[in-house]
Amino acid sequence: MPVLTAEQIAEKTMHLNGKKNIAAINKLFRDQDESHLWPINGKFNATERAIRNARKHRGHGCDGLAYAMTLDTWISNIVNGEA
Repeated sequence: MPVLTAEQIAEKTMHLNGKKNIAAINKLFRDQDESHLWPINGKFNATERAIRNARKHRGHGCDGLAYAMTLDTWISNIVNGEA
């Protein structure tokens, strides 16, 4: 399965609203997660950690592309040791 960008994930889920949109975005990010191949100190999954961080820090009504981009940024920051 090719890795989808945040923009592609948002486009695939744009027909959904609210919690359904967020759940679908989370699922697509989880489906393409490869954290198990490069565990960060063997302690956690980068995608799951990014989803938890995004849940804590996202504003009300943040979904679609904004949410997908937030997840992508969190994952990048975690993988690069910045979060």
